[in-house]
Amino acid sequence: MVRLRKAEFVRSFTSRISSLMVLRDFRLLSLTCLLALSSWAALEGAKPLMVGAQTPEAPPEVPLEQELDSLDDDLDSLDSTDPSDPNDLRPLTQNASILSVQGGQRLMDEASAAVSAQNYDLAVRRLQEARQVFNQLSNFYQELAASFSGIDNRIAEEQRNQAVETAQMRDQATYQLALVHRAQNKPELAVPLLVQIIRSQNPTRDLGQRAYQQLLELGFVDSPYPRGANEPTSTVPNR
Repeated sequence: MVRLRKAEFVRSFTSRISSLMVLRDFRLLSLTCLLALSSWAALEGAKPLMVGAQTPEAPPEVPLEQELDSLDDDLDSLDSTDPSDPNDLRPLTQNASILSVQGGQRLMDEASAAVSAQNYDLAVRRLQEARQVFNQLSNFYQELAASFSGIDNRIAEEQRNQAVETAQMRDQATYQLALVHRAQNKPELAVPLLVQIIRSQNPTRDLGQRAYQQLLELGFVDSPYPRGANEPTSTVPNR
């Protein structure tokens, strides 16, 4: 009787152990399947992102010779610009530019209009600005002429002529400024400007003589110039 009960107990215990082991194996198998499915889903979802993150295809490389030919064409188009062309659209050839002959002349015209309206303060400002523009232009052209001297005489001569022309315009603006100071009854401001004109123009030139005449009228000098035909130009000491 006792042996029979022990045998039944052993069979029952063995059956339970077997059931537990089967259940454990089933759970492990289920967990493994779930992990596999999760990994597969993650990979499938990441595929579009991986494609989007790829480096875009580079454009076809242009041969070096073709790039150089294109650059030469661009330079040729710039070199073919004619400065005398009325349709020239270079920045400093436009009337809106200050650093140009046109810009300085526009300031002179505005000064003349201000003088006509007896707005002498505005005329002084415009003439001072025009004088500065023409002086800068003349200096720049002189520097270019010196740089090209002995290298390209044609360019050097061209720049030298432009330096002389803009210097003449500067002296004209200076003379007009001196006249405005006279109209303001400020001779102390006019005298230095007139002396500068004579030094720049030389007393033998028309503008230099006009500047000297202004000094004579202001009382800064006493001897007229040019002298009369019968007046000696130099003093000879008596022997």
